[in-house]
Amino acid sequence: MGKKRVMVPAKDLDLSTVKYEHEVIKAPHLTGSMLKLFVRMVEAPVLGSLIMSFLKKQNKMVEMLQNTVIPEAPMFKPEFPPQDAEPSVVIVDEERKPEDRVELALKCLPHYDPASCWSGDSLPSFRYWKIRDYAYAYRSKLVTPSMVAEKIISIIEDCNYHKPPTPLLISFDAEDIRKQAAASTQRFEEGNPLSILDGIFMAIKDDIDCYPHPSKGATTWMHEVRSVEKDAVCVSRLRSCGVILVGKVNMHELGMGTTGNNPNYGTTRNPHALERYTGGSSSGPAAIVASGLCSAALGTDGGGSVRIPSSLCGVVGLKTTYGRTSMEGSICDAGTVEIIGPIASTVEDVILVYAAILGSSPEDRISLRPPPPCFPDLSSLENANTLGSLRLGKYTEWFNDVHSTDISDVCEDVLKLLSKSHGCETIEIVIPELHEMRTAHVVSIGSETQCSLNPDCEDGKGVKLTYDTRISMALFRSFTASDYVAAQCLRRRIMHHHMEIFKKVDVIVTPTTGMTAPKIPSSALKDGETDMQVTAYLMRFIIAGNLLGLPAITVPVGYDKQGLPIGLQLIGRPWGEETILHLASAVEELCAKSRKKPASFYDILNIK
Repeated sequence: MGKKRVMVPAKDLDLSTVKYEHEVIKAPHLTGSMLKLFVRMVEAPVLGSLIMSFLKKQNKMVEMLQNTVIPEAPMFKPEFPPQDAEPSVVIVDEERKPEDRVELALKCLPHYDPASCWSGDSLPSFRYWKIRDYAYAYRSKLVTPSMVAEKIISIIEDCNYHKPPTPLLISFDAEDIRKQAAASTQRFEEGNPLSILDGIFMAIKDDIDCYPHPSKGATTWMHEVRSVEKDAVCVSRLRSCGVILVGKVNMHELGMGTTGNNPNYGTTRNPHALERYTGGSSSGPAAIVASGLCSAALGTDGGGSVRIPSSLCGVVGLKTTYGRTSMEGSICDAGTVEIIGPIASTVEDVILVYAAILGSSPEDRISLRPPPPCFPDLSSLENANTLGSLRLGKYTEWFNDVHSTDISDVCEDVLKLLSKSHGCETIEIVIPELHEMRTAHVVSIGSETQCSLNPDCEDGKGVKLTYDTRISMALFRSFTASDYVAAQCLRRRIMHHHMEIFKKVDVIVTPTTGMTAPKIPSSALKDGETDMQVTAYLMRFIIAGNLLGLPAITVPVGYDKQGLPIGLQLIGRPWGEETILHLASAVEELCAKSRKKPASFYDILNIK
């Protein structure tokens, strides 16, 4: 029998006794026929539970969940202590119309100089076309939304013939795009666009409702059991701003993977290196933005699913505070770790999309009591000076626990640049119980996923899932009610540790991922793969954002020796989106000259 372990109350933990433990995941890497055999074994009645029990023991999950006395009471969804308002921000009323909020966000951005963006060859390095570039082109009659739509439609239709195939969209209707673009073009001709987002092309992840497209969650069957009658709340907010929605983009099936591998619709390719993964689960949203095809996309993030692919594809991804955006109209709308967040090529564009979609659901307003959202004021020089007061928390041993030192070196250089250029101070911190945090997260997201999919799995749909999803489901089925409660007790402890850290620092800084984009094994394309070591590296730094509901953003900061993008993650206090957006904007500016054009890139606004 395992020996009982008793944890000291979180408030009494002596941080000087905390030792950093390297994460070692014990699980087989399988593709092809071995993967299929393993699935048969874990789904077998007696053998399956024995295998799962063995794997959980090997990875110290049983010891943590069943043999440990956790003195804290359970916290079944994030609960945040009251937060002070951040300095130099613009407060927004979330009851205002989305287009009014976008207008307010626009006023917070730095001055836009069209000459610097449209002079062509004089640009020192690669830059993406921004939302304000499109807006300027439309208002100056250089191009119309309908002209852009034709270019995008022809590229999407060509994607089907690429070698290797680059399957970005799961659901796409050229006539619907033409209709939206024609309406936008007419508004510009009449001189009354709805907002700066009017005529901007965006893609929606396949687990968020976007009428009339089905929401399949990249399965082969979800649309048969779940009909879409209207847009998700966040999608309808974008539509009211005039956004043109190109369709539903590819993803890791049901969001249950970190690579973006999908045997059902094909695996999305990384625009920087087509033989590599995009990261997941928001694989299509990150790839479609990184390739220049769309200005922005919406993804979901329950375990790094916005930040991981954004980092691996060299774009910006924002995970908001839990409850800051409404989840109504998404497949995963009943969990306690997931949010809908924007992916865009720049921080500025993320701010504009965030302004459109923010707004808590009525239930979250009652239980979470969110303070009013704020935007960073990037329009005045005085506010650049407020960056100097920011204290950045860095847990060095964790920060350096990466697959290649290229990642930690590039991220470390950015912290030095922030100190030199803005006076930001980096403070050494210790984050205890990282293993406990990962365990609590997998039990939370796993149990909640299992609960929502149970009726369909009981109805025979479970066998239609991909092999790696079925392995995850077998693990999730093995969790008990007491495991779930233990995980929620751990959530309260870990929230305590982080709130103590945020008394000393304003932002926690980490690399976004512990490795850059992994290669796609050719044996994994047909039936998928399971590789928990890769998952561990990709998820190493992202769990606090999900288990604790904290806001976090990834910004591209450079490349490894193979030319693959590296992201820096900034984790903020609860409801502190404006601080991480402000800091992210400064980071982006410091790294702008090093940005490289992806190998697969579409210059949509090049109208020569």
